[in-house]
Amino acid sequence: MIGAADYFYPRKFFLQLIPSTLPSMFNYETFTVDLTDHIATVRFNRPKKANSINETGWREMREIFEELDANADCRVIILTGTGKHFSSGIDLSLLMDMQRFHEIDCEGRKREALRGFIFKLQNSITAIECCRKPVLAAVHGACLGGGLDIAAACDLRYASADAKFAIKEIDLGFVADIGILQRLPKIIPPAIAAELAYTGRTVSGEEAAQLHLVNRSYESPEALLAGVTEIARQIASKSPLSIRGTKENLLYARDHSVADALNYMTAWNAAMFLSNDTLEAFQASMMRREPTYKG
Repeated sequence: MIGAADYFYPRKFFLQLIPSTLPSMFNYETFTVDLTDHIATVRFNRPKKANSINETGWREMREIFEELDANADCRVIILTGTGKHFSSGIDLSLLMDMQRFHEIDCEGRKREALRGFIFKLQNSITAIECCRKPVLAAVHGACLGGGLDIAAACDLRYASADAKFAIKEIDLGFVADIGILQRLPKIIPPAIAAELAYTGRTVSGEEAAQLHLVNRSYESPEALLAGVTEIARQIASKSPLSIRGTKENLLYARDHSVADALNYMTAWNAAMFLSNDTLEAFQASMMRREPTYKG
């Protein structure tokens, strides 16, 4: 069985951690990205389209999380939306454009092309999971279809009371195919995940907290962002190496037996335990000061 940690370091992630010295790195058409005090805030930026994700957006999302993975200044990421919504999922124009596959005259190649298209969307979401920095979803307004797929790939999820979560694919006549059926049953009870997938019903931010789909529900989008930012600050203050290792081992444990995960953990600590961060933590504790970690 292949888990997230098994593809945690594909070739593209063997990049030397680099500082954010290139402003053009954060120049995107469908997202905005800000990096301040080691916290990257990534925002869907198509508010007039309810932050639906077009073909450019799917490509940019993967690029963003690959770049933030490799950026030494980034220690934690907040993912949220501009305007009234988190994301309403796949832009319907992109779904309509799938008619282009009918133009392929070979049935086998037609199916191969469609499968490749679905893989591209899946991989854009998996880039969030593969990013070694914790990703915190701050959800307000609509989080529908592909938007919920994206939220499910984040490490932590928080919502405002006005948030609306739904697996909408069932109402469009097809099976949700870019990750929600695989990830959601590992976040909430499988029977509840199945109910949402079969019915497409909407879950509020408050109910999402009751179901443990989100860690916490806030009264307003403003309170949501303030609360999530404070949690991000706490994470950013910890050892970056230890945070990355914690994410990797949590994902590995999710997809493997306890025995396998414990064995993997010994390999991790044998490789990473004797770090400058550990030394700094011990020295800071002895001197009764806050530790200062390097990237």
